[in-house]
Amino acid sequence: MKKTAGVVENIVGLLGKGTEFDGKLAFEGTVRIDGKFKGEVFTKGALIVGENAEVHAEIEADRIIVSGEVHGNLLATSCIEIRSPGRVYGNLRTPALVVEEGVVFDGSCQMSSGEKAPVVALDSSRHKLLDSI
Repeated sequence: MKKTAGVVENIVGLLGKGTEFDGKLAFEGTVRIDGKFKGEVFTKGALIVGENAEVHAEIEADRIIVSGEVHGNLLATSCIEIRSPGRVYGNLRTPALVVEEGVVFDGSCQMSSGEKAPVVALDSSRHKLLDSI
């Protein structure tokens, strides 16, 4: 087991640089993609997308770390990290998001713990400036 930038990696699978795979990837533990992948990813573990990777996928994982290029929607139950020079084109749903300087993120992000937040009515008289815009 090796520790990298605060992340414990117990890598159980690797799609190395120069590999291409189309399909569905389901695993437990940590998988690293450094090649090209197209399809779906499901895991209760972590997915690491390396700097040279190009991924076109719907991804559901506990933790997702992106340093390469990802096209698709990402759902993480723990955290999504986009590290430089990462590029993400798609929507994110996660309770925690880390975005380093120098990344590209084109999409929307929904951050929630899964619990429904209470709705609080605002006093409209306090927001007259917004109404005039």
